[in-house]
This record gives sequence, C-alpha cells and structure tokens, in this order.
Amino acid sequence: LFKEDELTEEEYRILQKHCEIGHRIALSVPELVLISDWILKHHEWWNGEGYPLGLKREEIPLECRIMAIADAYDAMTNERPYRRAKSHQEAVEELRNKAGSQFDPKLVEVFLRVLDSIKGDNESGR
Repeated sequence: LFKEDELTEEEYRILQKHCEIGHRIALSVPELVLISDWILKHHEWWNGEGYPLGLKREEIPLECRIMAIADAYDAMTNERPYRRAKSHQEAVEELRNKAGSQFDPKLVEVFLRVLDSIKGDNESGR
C-alpha cells in the first residue's frame, strides 16, 4: 500500500484479493454480514472487466456501483505514495471518462450532482 513505484503483476493479484478477504471477514462478524456482498463486489466494472467475479451492468448490486464511484473519487483526490492527489476537476473528468466502462454512467452523473451540491453548501458556509 505504501510502495512508491508500480506494482508487479504478482503484487497486483495479491492486492485484488482484498475483496475476497474482506468478504470472508465480514461474513464472520454478525454486524457486517449484511454488507459482506458489497465488500466482495465493489471493484466490479460496468463493462464486466472488474474483479473478482467479472460482473457487469445491473448484475453489480446498486450499492456496489455507488461505492465504486465514491471510492474512486476518494482515491483520486487523496495523495498516494506513488502519485500526487488529483484536483476535484481532474477527478470529475476521470469519472466522466470512465462512465460507461468502469462506472454506471447514470450514477456518475448523480454522484457529480450530489458532490456539486455538497461543495456548494460548503462554499456558502452551510
């Protein structure tokens, strides 16, 4: 997680296992069982190229499609050891570019409208 250079293929395969590991952990905690499926499927892509199951479109639970967008925005706008944080506008452009491939295109637009309203509230002091 703190490696500064690009992951090897083996390291990337190990990283991808976090969905399945998190799913198993959640299944073992009664309070988390209800969201265990979300943990498993939050890296599925709208076009079916995600992991671990290769689900696509509406096969991916709505909650997971929402989590994927929020998780990606958060990851893009926060500094990582291997790259600088993107600006809000850069992250918005990236989400729009990946709408229809990585992300549910309708949900990307909803997410961006909600984000704009939150940013507007913050700027007006609400």
